Amino acid sequence: MSERTGAAIRKLRLARGWSLAQLSETSGVPISTLSRVELGQNALNYEKLIRLCRALEVDLEGLVTREAESAGVASGRRAVTRTGQGPAARVGGNTGRRAAADLLSKGLSPITIDVTAANLDAHGPLTAHPGEAYALVLDGEIEFHSHLYAPLALDAGDSVYFDAASGYALVAPAGPAKVLLVVGGEIPFG
Repeated sequence: MSERTGAAIRKLRLARGWSLAQLSETSGVPISTLSRVELGQNALNYEKLIRLCRALEVDLEGLVTREAESAGVASGRRAVTRTGQGPAARVGGNTGRRAAADLLSKGLSPITIDVTAANLDAHGPLTAHPGEAYALVLDGEIEFHSHLYAPLALDAGDSVYFDAASGYALVAPAGPAKVLLVVGGEIPFG
């Protein structure tokens, strides 16, 4: 068990938007143990390691892959996503496509969103996830809504950088728009 294993577990936990308490509840591993493991101060026995893998929905090989990628070695990796390709993503009342979805342990998660929700009712509850995000309007006009600020009108070429944990919504009252959303870390938009 190394510091990299703890870092890999932390990345997987944060990608789900879970606190240590949520991972503890789901896995049955005490919070104090999880904290020490993530800090590289404690090792896990096989049973607890398997419980964590199940809770995080990753097999042991997947965890080892995450551990290797957290080593910080330049990999020269790249991912190409062609127009209209990539796994489907849902952000509030809007749909889109995830880019670079085949890469593990990303520092960023880019999503191209077709903003079709015309208002907050069509969007549904504000979207929230850990970390910061950046939205660039590629086509059309949108309104950016959050808990913290008045609605912000954005035209093609305009962008906003924001705290995604505070909750946000992208709506297009004047008709469909296209937005590039880049979020920090790995966010599993469904």
